[in-house]
Amino acid sequence: MKRKTIILVLIALVITLLVKGKSENVIIPNEAIRIRIIASSNADMDIKEKMQVKKEVQEELYKLLKYAKSIEEARDIINLNLDKLNVTIDDTTKTSHKLEFGKNYFPKKIYKGVIYDEGEYESLVITLGQGTGDNWWCVLFPPLCLLEGNENTKDVEYKFFVKELIDKYF
Repeated sequence: MKRKTIILVLIALVITLLVKGKSENVIIPNEAIRIRIIASSNADMDIKEKMQVKKEVQEELYKLLKYAKSIEEARDIINLNLDKLNVTIDDTTKTSHKLEFGKNYFPKKIYKGVIYDEGEYESLVITLGQGTGDNWWCVLFPPLCLLEGNENTKDVEYKFFVKELIDKYF
């Protein structure tokens, strides 16, 4: 019995070190379209404006893309609705903006221990005003961030069962 306990503790320790001990790269598939909204500056008013544009554009994109089955279909829908998205942004803010769809640069980002590599990614980028402020970005297709815009969606939380057991008992 004592030997089993020691083995279980050692296994739990190794798993804990593996789970807590490293950052990981989350690979966003090549078949993905990102969205990025860059604030004019980091002034409170500009950050607030960026978040309002995010909210309105996200709601519009959810309506447009909710039935898209492939990346090709998502691309077509976005391209056909760039004017509509520009109107949504114009209606939300008086600040000048630039809307680009294609390959755009994303800087490296570390968020909650996950590393998102820098690079050129297919994306919809909205730059407000001077575009020198903090940015918000997410994966547009597959619709990882658009789920936030759908009030009928429950919050989703991913858990690692073994880690939960370790945390509970150790």
